[in-house]
Amino acid sequence: MGSPHTLPPPATMAALFVAVLAVSSSAPLIAFAAAPALAVAFWRNALATAVLAPVVAVSRRAEIRDVLRGPRRREGVFCLLAGLALAAHFATWMPSVQLGSVATATALVATQPVWQGLIAAAQGRRPSTAGWIGIGLAVAGAAWATGADLGVSTQAVFADVLALLGAVAAAVYTALGERARTALSTTTYTGICYGTCAIILLIGCVAGGVDLAGYDQQTWLAILAIVVGAQLLGHSMFNYALHHTSATTVSVLILLEVPGAALIAWAWLGQVPRMSSLPGLALLLLGVAVVILGAARSGRRAAVAAVPS
Repeated sequence: MGSPHTLPPPATMAALFVAVLAVSSSAPLIAFAAAPALAVAFWRNALATAVLAPVVAVSRRAEIRDVLRGPRRREGVFCLLAGLALAAHFATWMPSVQLGSVATATALVATQPVWQGLIAAAQGRRPSTAGWIGIGLAVAGAAWATGADLGVSTQAVFADVLALLGAVAAAVYTALGERARTALSTTTYTGICYGTCAIILLIGCVAGGVDLAGYDQQTWLAILAIVVGAQLLGHSMFNYALHHTSATTVSVLILLEVPGAALIAWAWLGQVPRMSSLPGLALLLLGVAVVILGAARSGRRAAVAAVPS
């Protein structure tokens, strides 16, 4: 597992790049799909689980046995808790988009790296000064780019609280995934996590009377695209990266979804980015660069310190 002070290896950086591109398609596809957001969240996890389950059952049988009644039961608990946290993220952030402003919800959920840094600090792995500066710049840039405008109505305040809870849940999900990935493969971890999340969301959808079927063909195609792109490729690549780098670094890089989604919405949905958002996107990219360069510098210092004199 990586340290919050070191740069991820090249293969991990490539996986993170692919993951950012994949999850950037999520928001435009959700906006395109004519289905309740919570139902989309259920189907993306349920269908991903259906794809992963046969692979886990065949190729990871010994690992599953260790999770159920062997030396990896502790990591198995982390998988279940991560699935619970992921469900909490979807169940809070997605309704916040419908109840309030999409821009505000996006900006508030972008505070995830702050909570991630606090979790890391509580675990005794405090981010470096450069890391905190980069987190601050990236979060401020995301808020600027999305045009956060906190509402004053009761519904708007409730939506803002839900979005913040979604950010905290996302940070907890990533932190738990980091712990689970110390001993479990990406396939096993994602299979258990997505399956747990799907079950919890199904219970929520049934209890809330959310329609899970009856959509048109375009909506089903959008849901399938979310499953293949954002879920199986995007989230799974992030989960892969958690074995090689810190949850804090991953959460900062996830913010690149903001400009990525904006570009896709521009090219596909014709949603031209506001000129006033461009400085915010630049600030976000600067913050990510500060985190990466700071990690690289810390990694070089650690390597020099490890060389015998």
